[in-house]
Parts: sequence; C-alpha cells; structure tokens
Amino acid sequence: MDKRDLTILPNDLPIPENDGAADHLVPGFAVPHLPLPATDGTTVDLARPTARTVLFAYPRTGRPGEPSPGGDAAWDAIPGARGCTPQACAIRDLHAELGALGVRVLGLSTQSPEDQREAAARLRLPYPLLSDPEARLPVPTFVVEGVTLFRRTTLFLRDGRVEGVLYPVFPPDRAADEALAWLRAHP
Repeated sequence: MDKRDLTILPNDLPIPENDGAADHLVPGFAVPHLPLPATDGTTVDLARPTARTVLFAYPRTGRPGEPSPGGDAAWDAIPGARGCTPQACAIRDLHAELGALGVRVLGLSTQSPEDQREAAARLRLPYPLLSDPEARLPVPTFVVEGVTLFRRTTLFLRDGRVEGVLYPVFPPDRAADEALAWLRAHP
C-alpha cells in the first residue's frame, strides 16, 4: 500500500526530455471534435471554443492508499509520470490568476470520469477535469501495464486551434507558473 503523501514530489525524479512527440501541435493546429465528459457535469468539445483555454494534460492523479501503475518505484522512474497531484494543486492555487487573464482552465487525463470526479472533489479543484479514456486527443502518450496515458503537456487553445504548447512540462508543480508566464507573453 502506498503511504506516501501524493502532494509532495520526490527530489530524485528523472527529468523528461523533449522526444518530439508534440512537434505536430504547432500554432494553428485544429483540435479534433471530441466531446469529453467533465467533472462539472458538462461535456466539453475543445474544437468548439467558449473561451481562450489552457488545457493541462497529465498521466493520472493518484489515489491515497493505492499503488501507482507498475508499482511506485517503477512509476517514479518514468520521466514525467509522477507529480499529477502536485500539478493539479498548483493549478488550483493559481486558478484565480489564470482566470484573471480571461482563460478557461481544464485538466485532461485518460482516467475514467469517476476517477476524475473523485480527484476533483478530494483536491477541491475549481476547474473541470476532462476524461479521454481512449486517448483520442492527439497529445503525447506513453503506455504502462497496457494502459495509455497522456504525457504532461500544456496546450493553449483559441478558437478551436492550438495557440501554443509547453512540452515536456517539468517539474509538474511549476506547470501553472509556466502557463501564466506564457499567457502574459502572448496576450
């Protein structure tokens, strides 16, 4: 049983390298029409914009007391895998600043809608989490124990198109700060 505090990042996490898996996400790339269930009870289609959007894609949010895929040591050894809970909490803590810039904030993983609702409630997230269990959104992925997971990627979307991308995202607890800096540089 995992007794670690999921909100704290280990000091020795491997740093992910840019493997080119996000190179196709260039400015102007059209996001495909994918209706995705959100934790606020809505369905979100990123190709049908309601506002400028910051989308934080991540592997999976851990549950207290449950082991990570492949075991905790193996999970921690995968560059960019560990840190989804600290990332979600950092985004939560800077949500008002992101919103003040006129953006909608969304999280995305391949976890089930039920897992997403549990995480959103437990972590008191003020932004919706989207579920894409089939990993249909064309962002970088990796596979653990036969399950496809998103690599940590931040997308900036406007009018259903990619405006910018941060990949790889590391350390995960700085994702919100990096997004704020990008947004301020690209009003």
